[in-house]
Amino acid sequence: MNKAYADAFEDTDLESVLAERGIGRLVIAGAQTDECIRSTLHGAIVRGYDALLVSDAHTTEDLREYGAPSPDLVIAHTNLYWEYHTAPGRTAGTVTTADLDFTGMAS
Repeated sequence: MNKAYADAFEDTDLESVLAERGIGRLVIAGAQTDECIRSTLHGAIVRGYDALLVSDAHTTEDLREYGAPSPDLVIAHTNLYWEYHTAPGRTAGTVTTADLDFTGMAS
């Protein structure tokens, strides 16, 4: 999968790969919190996936020189709003790495 856009679903085969495997719940971690992570979280939810953000496993670069908040604030804000995000028939939320449990997440 070659990714050209912030949302990992855009113009990639990710959705077809997930469908082939019957995957409906995603655990999201990585970089860049304020671009790729947020875009992929929202992309997952609007496509009907459950999307869980690992609150201590995403990061971003320091873009304060361009007017952005400091990385710790970007991360904290993303964790805050995704913890309480809702959508009909789908789940969102956050979990720490220590509390992450893949048991029962096969579908």
